[in-house]
Amino acid sequence: MQERRVFALCATVAVVAALSACAQRASVLPAADRGAPSAVGRKSAPPPSPNLIKDGSFEKPLVAPGSYQLFSTGQTFSAWTVSSDPGNVGVVSGAFTQNGFTFPAACGQQWLDLTGVTQTATGVAQVIDTLPNARYSLSFEVGNVYDPNGIFGTVSIVNVFIGTKKIIVAKNTRGHTSKQMVWKRFTTSFTASGATSTIDFLNGDPSTDTLDGLDCIDVRQL
Repeated sequence: MQERRVFALCATVAVVAALSACAQRASVLPAADRGAPSAVGRKSAPPPSPNLIKDGSFEKPLVAPGSYQLFSTGQTFSAWTVSSDPGNVGVVSGAFTQNGFTFPAACGQQWLDLTGVTQTATGVAQVIDTLPNARYSLSFEVGNVYDPNGIFGTVSIVNVFIGTKKIIVAKNTRGHTSKQMVWKRFTTSFTASGATSTIDFLNGDPSTDTLDGLDCIDVRQL
């Protein structure tokens, strides 16, 4: 009877030892061997395509705080060329103030006033590299103040062209209760027809309106 008890006890100890060894082995196995999800075969999200526009927030040239610099039709600044009707546009500091209004930039420290001091259908253009028949997204901000009895008017309108084709008329009428320029974002898309595309942003405001803000231009392949 004593021998049977000793044998049973030894058998129990052996089973416990074997289970303990298995548990220890499982704890050091790689996660994939323990049935945990494996990273092998997962597809990571593709990186976003780069912005094809250079200096889309008009940070160059740097103007003095609170001031602006004018550029006339045919002139170039940074990556931009002043285009369309004879007139000018202005690179404006986000610290600029006039007639009780403030004009902060939507991106960076500066923005572009498409009306300049001539209030003509003038604008800026940039040529970007594209792939024929590829689709591209275009986004930008238009700034406006509501000044019905003053020089800044009540609406900001930007006409956007790809080559000779108008793709969007962006109209901002915000700012009714504000003494600060209010920005509105617009997004559209286009199909490139060649190895390069010319993007043109033109002032569409009435000739009596002296403010048409443009900032944060972004173009990416879809």
